[in-house]
Amino acid sequence: MNKPFVPQLVYFEPDALHYPLGQELKSKFEKMDIEIRYTTSHNQVRNLPGDNDAQKYRIAKSTLVVGIRKTLKFDTSKPSAEYAIPLATGCMGHCHYCYLQTTMGSKPYIRTYVNVEEILQAADQYIEQRAPEITRFEAACTSDIVGIDHSTHSLKRTIEHIGQTKLGRLRFVTKFHFVDHLLDARHNGKTRFRFSVNAEYVIKNFEPGTSPLDKRIEAAGKVARAGYPLGFVVAPIYLHDGWESGYRKLFERLDAELPQDARKDLTFELIQHRFTKPAKRVIEKNYPKTKLELDEEKRRYKWGKYGIGKYIYPKDEEDQIKERLYSYIEEFFPHAKLEYFT
Repeated sequence: MNKPFVPQLVYFEPDALHYPLGQELKSKFEKMDIEIRYTTSHNQVRNLPGDNDAQKYRIAKSTLVVGIRKTLKFDTSKPSAEYAIPLATGCMGHCHYCYLQTTMGSKPYIRTYVNVEEILQAADQYIEQRAPEITRFEAACTSDIVGIDHSTHSLKRTIEHIGQTKLGRLRFVTKFHFVDHLLDARHNGKTRFRFSVNAEYVIKNFEPGTSPLDKRIEAAGKVARAGYPLGFVVAPIYLHDGWESGYRKLFERLDAELPQDARKDLTFELIQHRFTKPAKRVIEKNYPKTKLELDEEKRRYKWGKYGIGKYIYPKDEEDQIKERLYSYIEEFFPHAKLEYFT
């Protein structure tokens, strides 16, 4: 994806128009001549255009529902943060392996919430409750928030709000390079801007509808020069022909782009490819031609929360992945912090 996301279809919940951001988005989309519909609730968004499930799925992924976040109780977000801050849900990307396909299988449209000030007030209360501890908020648990923020600026507002707090911190991760409007945000070093990166093979084959690797790395350089603490989520680490050299090239490209200053406070999160039985069913339905390897016989089973286990790489392959990627981090970014490998 080289151009910022523009929805094909936009729904407004009635209460959304009581907020300035709701009015602003309505006016913006009207000027762009995008079809606007009204719905009593996002749960009533049905009968999307399309002759079959595949077409309906694709149209849903380019549909935006503008509403309000009714529940201001935040979910926990371990291991990366204490809480998930709910600014949006859904994603316009078409990553074949994405876990959002199962959590949002029947509702793959994107939702943005316009009651941003209420969400930020709730965040302030969470910070207060945990004082004098630091409270970290993750803004990309259920969406790629950067992918829509050029339209909403909710993330920018949140970055600046957290920047003014003493004990709040913000984190999010993105596969998009549309960061220019965030470069002048008054973040005060309290937001860690993370990019999801991978070997070229994985991005080309399994991440349609997202920014190319070169664009992500270039955007990371801009973000670093804007003084944001930076991080990279290497995920999903996927074994393929030539994977060692594929991941090495990734680290070489990061090394060539990042200024020295950014390396003093740099984080890496490493996540091996995994899938669940329900995810496999949804992936094969939505992307029937995928090359993604989903053979349970080639994996080991690891019990997960809520009784749904995951299929991960066998121990010897996991050890190879660990050893290889740890060595690249040590070689290119010896001062970086490895937050976790899972």
